[in-house]
Amino acid sequence: MPALNPPALVQARRRQAQRGALLVEALIVILIFSFGLLAVVGLQAKATQVAVGAEDANRAALLASEIAAEMWAQRSVTVGDDKLEAWQDKVASPTEGGLPNGEGNVSVQGDLATVTITWKHPAATESEPSAVYTTNVLIN
Repeated sequence: MPALNPPALVQARRRQAQRGALLVEALIVILIFSFGLLAVVGLQAKATQVAVGAEDANRAALLASEIAAEMWAQRSVTVGDDKLEAWQDKVASPTEGGLPNGEGNVSVQGDLATVTITWKHPAATESEPSAVYTTNVLIN
């Protein structure tokens, strides 16, 4: 075996000291990338929750407008029991354009009707408050 000169010996020792360093660096990069990917997945889940909440609030506004339009059509804040019951059934039925766990209520005082819609997303916990949409209809 030929004798190594001192600079070649130093290079050989450096190569031995660096063995596995690339593997450790690759593992660290994979770990950082994994955390970033988990953060993106969590962000997507939160964005989906916000979008569903906004869609439900929009649907509540449309349902309240529907009963208010009925009041304007009749030129009275009181609507018939059959129409009110049909509207409440629609509010409670997500498959028919209503809300999950939805409940609609109309209270009348003189010429002012207060339309209140409450709902709770099925994935919501018991401790979370129900979402509420309220609007007033005044017909003179």
